[in-house]
This record gives sequence, C-alpha cells and structure tokens, in this order.
Amino acid sequence: MQEDIAAPEPPLSYQQTSQIQTPTDPTALKSVLAWFDQFQTAPIPHALWLQCQLALIEGFTNAVRHAHVGLPETTPVVIEVSISNCTVDVRIWDQGPGFDLNAVLKTKLSTHSPHDEGGRGLKIMYLVADQLSYTPSDRGNCLHLHKTYA
Repeated sequence: MQEDIAAPEPPLSYQQTSQIQTPTDPTALKSVLAWFDQFQTAPIPHALWLQCQLALIEGFTNAVRHAHVGLPETTPVVIEVSISNCTVDVRIWDQGPGFDLNAVLKTKLSTHSPHDEGGRGLKIMYLVADQLSYTPSDRGNCLHLHKTYA
C-alpha cells in the first residue's frame, strides 16, 4: 500500500506594521524603544532585532539632534516599522531641510576616524542595512532602512 505524501506546507505569511509619532524631544527615545519592543516576538532573529534597534536609536537621535535643530519641540518625528517573514523596513520621517545621504556616507566611510565627532550613527545604519536611503516625500524626509534575512 502506497501512502500519499503531502506536499510541504508553504511557510505562514507574517506581516506586522506599526507606527509611532513623537515630538522633537530626545527623551521620547524611551517611548520609541518601548514601542519597538513589540517586534521582539516577530520571526526576525534576535541578533538582527538588536541591530535594527540600534539603527532606530541612531536614526531617531539624528532626526531630533540634526534634522530638527531650531524647530519647535512639537515638530513630529514619525517612525514606521514593517516586518515580514524575511524583511525588516524601518522608516523615519523628519521635517528638516534634508541632506545628501550618499555624499555624507561617502565622506564618513572613507575618512572617519575613532576621534571624529558625529557620523557614527550613519555608519552604523549603513552597516546594518541592505539598502539605506534618505529621500524627500509628502510626509517630510524619509530615512528608509531595508534589511532582508532568511
């Protein structure tokens, strides 16, 4: 008697997206991190979750300290995280004047020394991401970090 062998089940599709809006206040980082904790239960490997958390800290801090310098504290920083079975996307919108991410990265990656002030956050985000961009949009400037994992 021959048994029917069932085809393997396709992996369950997983998608989680959440968004938070904070004022331009460095102390809001604590609430951003508490919000990001919800993604620990996602299928993302824990070491990668920690890397994304560090990139989120750097991106949020840069928005508050640099993009929003001189703007009222009520100026919002909007963060969105989407996680699927194999990707993580972190988007951070700021309302600042913007800058050329590729030009700054080129300079920071080629000339950065341990004694330089600033710029380490961009390098960290660049090293974590498979793709990193910073582009204007209808919601402000969007820093987008994309990471694929298996």
